[in-house]
Amino acid sequence: MDLFGYQDSDTARNLLAQDGCVNYYGPLAPLTNPHIQAALENEIHWQPDQVNMFGKTIVTKRLYAWHGDKPYSYTYSGNKRIAQPMTETLQSIKQLVEKHSGHSFNACLLNLYHSGDEGVGWHADDEPELVKSAPIASVSLGAERRFDFKHRVSGDKLSVNLEHGSLLLMDALSQRHWLHQLPKSKQVKNLRINLTFRKLNDWTISSEDHSG
Repeated sequence: MDLFGYQDSDTARNLLAQDGCVNYYGPLAPLTNPHIQAALENEIHWQPDQVNMFGKTIVTKRLYAWHGDKPYSYTYSGNKRIAQPMTETLQSIKQLVEKHSGHSFNACLLNLYHSGDEGVGWHADDEPELVKSAPIASVSLGAERRFDFKHRVSGDKLSVNLEHGSLLLMDALSQRHWLHQLPKSKQVKNLRINLTFRKLNDWTISSEDHSG
């Protein structure tokens, strides 16, 4: 089912001056519908994430979920996740993102930030499970948050404010040359949901139960 209907893509500007392409589309009108965020808050089985740092396992306040067209296995921060089936809402958002970006995706990592007290430090999404040539599409719902980029060699930095209902597309080259982060902010009091649509290699498909 397509919740949104098709809209022609707007031209997205590239934020990077070199070594990759990060296209910011801004808000897509269908995604600003409050029913979309409410559906995700209620349909998704949110749980605390675990991050292994310096030999210790840290349980985050930030919540996450991992969904896919198939039971893709994805390991990051030292922990393996098996994708749960895509919900109807996620499938509809994925279709909209694919129409605007011109790329296909088969999995989605979701993060729920209760406020600006929660964020993510510098990193790149370059795990071996990901198709090397595929971009990552990031959808933001809820509170507007600043998103930073830093070049791995030059240290050049830039930032973009991710608005409610917005789409950001990061190509594979940008992941090799740039790091990104979601910094904490005491000024942000409201909830934000981030969906990053990814393309996983078929060899990551797990034989474990996909039904949840």
